[in-house]
Amino acid sequence: MTLQAITVPPTTGKPPQGSIVILHGWGASAQDVRSLAPLLDLSAYQLIFPDAPFPHPHAPGGRMWYDFPNNFNFRGTAEFRTRDDLSTSRQLLVDLLKSLQQTTGIPLSRTILGGFSQGAAMTLDVGLGLPLAGLMVLSGYLHAPIAHQQAAFPPVLMVHGRQDMVVPLTAAKQALSSLQGLGVQVRYQEFDMGHEIQPIVLAKVQSFVKELLSDNK
Repeated sequence: MTLQAITVPPTTGKPPQGSIVILHGWGASAQDVRSLAPLLDLSAYQLIFPDAPFPHPHAPGGRMWYDFPNNFNFRGTAEFRTRDDLSTSRQLLVDLLKSLQQTTGIPLSRTILGGFSQGAAMTLDVGLGLPLAGLMVLSGYLHAPIAHQQAAFPPVLMVHGRQDMVVPLTAAKQALSSLQGLGVQVRYQEFDMGHEIQPIVLAKVQSFVKELLSDNK
């Protein structure tokens, strides 16, 4: 079993300066986040949009990285880390990321992983344990207390809406506190928005990517 993904190559006619992997949220799909590509000035990079492995039970054509239990509160517990569906998605995503250098020629050190909502939680779950260039957490949360113990972590961009009625702002602040406690370099910003990706968020994504991966930095 492998993850299916939509790949958008650079439009510059030159080798990619890096790769950007973006994970969709619960009930969405790779095609949904693929629609953001024209709104991002990232034509020098290879963009990769994976589909989560599981079909969503209620959204036709939607996918999910795992299902939510009825009592899920976005606070993160150690027990949640061992869920079968989450464990499967975690391993498939790790396998995809580790295969990128062979399939694209781009190393993890030139790859940024990001996601929205459930995809943002997967980004933290998997990305903190890999030597990536950076992580982008848009309206995200932690699955469980961070278990990674290592000397260095990728820098993290975190963006959350103050009026988010899906993933509460307290979940983002909990994740921020946990990351800072490990010494992770976090750029955290809140905006007056709900559970969404507004143009101002895309601008932050652009700046973060170009700062970390631009050949001219």
